[in-house]
Amino acid sequence: MQRRTFMSAAIGSVAGMAGLCLPGSMARGTASASGVRLYRGAALAFGTTIAVTVLHHEQHQAELAIEDALHAARNIDRLMSIYSPASQVFQLNRDGRLSRPDPHLLAVLAQAQALSQWSDGAFDVTVQPLWQLFWAAAGAASLPLDAQRRAAQARVGWRQLAWHRREVRFLQPGMALTLNGLAQGYAADMALAAVRARGVRHALLDTGEFIARGQRAVRQPWILGIQDPRDSEILAATLKVEGRSVATSGDYECTFTPDFAHHHIFDPSSGDSPLELASVTVVAPTGLLADGLSTTFMVTGAARAHAMTAQMDGVDLMTIDKQGRRKMSPGFPRLL
Repeated sequence: MQRRTFMSAAIGSVAGMAGLCLPGSMARGTASASGVRLYRGAALAFGTTIAVTVLHHEQHQAELAIEDALHAARNIDRLMSIYSPASQVFQLNRDGRLSRPDPHLLAVLAQAQALSQWSDGAFDVTVQPLWQLFWAAAGAASLPLDAQRRAAQARVGWRQLAWHRREVRFLQPGMALTLNGLAQGYAADMALAAVRARGVRHALLDTGEFIARGQRAVRQPWILGIQDPRDSEILAATLKVEGRSVATSGDYECTFTPDFAHHHIFDPSSGDSPLELASVTVVAPTGLLADGLSTTFMVTGAARAHAMTAQMDGVDLMTIDKQGRRKMSPGFPRLL
């Protein structure tokens, strides 16, 4: 899965830790006056490095929480990878049907269906045939022919995905599924649940999408930086994250053409990438919702995205278009 490019400006949040925390390792910071420390662990999942940072007074409990959280996130990757033959999504794409779907997969499919209905199909997890087509063409330094694009588009349609607790199946041949717009956010939710189960109240979870709970120090919130969509060395904004999840989607994450006109996000109605926005950042109550909304709003465009956000409780939004113009929901500036 392609990691969403979302920079943590909170490198300062793990400042003072000994050495670099590599996948499979643990690091701890210096103790504060109250005896609490920052602890951090990392692992490989979703084709990148995921990380869990916690603030706690007891080392063993903190390390157990980190191990549990990393395990929970990696379990979601194993279930929902489009590349691993052992994953249920891979098996569904290969066979057109899947028996005994995992409850985690069903939970994500339920959110996908709700987003598709709510957005009138702007969000659609069955766009994978379009991604496969454009990826193959990009390998030959070209774009698909219109006839090829229309043929792939005909195999896209969220209503053609049927599922219940005993089976998931496609209703027409040649369909394929991708959960790249949901799985990392859901993994962050599961990692948070694992941390909480160990009694840890202060944590920053990074699966490519972010969840923060509590604080990184006394009266100091967790801080995240949003990458500028046209310059990876510049932050478009820096956010205080207090008790919510943050996700970003951008046209720069996986591009098929240098002008960013064709990329990994697809509008099912056109069979190609949406043309207006360069990036979308969503702050929402859960990682699953933030992840799904950031993809949805890339497709809907800014005006509709902000109108939809205004109808939702606990959701804030910043859009940046391809000309660099920014628009924020009323609550977003309070996070800066």
